[in-house]
Amino acid sequence: MRAGKFITVEGSDGAGKSTQIDFMKHWLTERDIPVIQTREPGGTEVGELIRSILLNEREANFSDGTELLLVFAARMQHLDERIRPALRKGCWVVCDRFTDATYAYQGGGRGIEEERIAVLERWVQKGLQPDLTLFLDVPVEVSLNRARLRGALPDRFERESAGFKEAVRTAYRNRALADPGRIRLVDAGRPVEMVRQEIEKILAGLIEV
Repeated sequence: MRAGKFITVEGSDGAGKSTQIDFMKHWLTERDIPVIQTREPGGTEVGELIRSILLNEREANFSDGTELLLVFAARMQHLDERIRPALRKGCWVVCDRFTDATYAYQGGGRGIEEERIAVLERWVQKGLQPDLTLFLDVPVEVSLNRARLRGALPDRFERESAGFKEAVRTAYRNRALADPGRIRLVDAGRPVEMVRQEIEKILAGLIEV
């Protein structure tokens, strides 16, 4: 059986990830491609418990290193329990954030050295990388405005400063520039339909591979 494709969608809060992920799942299903939709941190019972700690809207008293280890603990469970089994069965996996988010948030935002993240990446992922990563890029001021319009209670990361968010965006953009074969930078500041049309073309190309 041919292995499934692993697609990850990255971007700051307010980039429109949820909307485009729903579209991607529907688009693939229409073409009789088996697909599961998941997210990080989370995706499993253990992962969702860790997510509730990481995103707790109250001030959580743990260090940046603890945050990094929690992210990878959730990821290991996610890979073992859900992602790898689905791919082995020939199912496509569309995941809201993956390790690029760790390099962006814990690396760019928190300032943790990339090599420390890379050590955990090698151990947890054992060489597994997404077949395609879509980075939905929006200026920080746009993401902030969209988040305000949602009106939801901000989580720990959403409450970070504009400087933190700029560092996260810069880290994402640098990774996209360094690995353009895997990471496709999509201007998500445009109308939703224009973003959707670009993603559709990218997906069509992946099906042909």
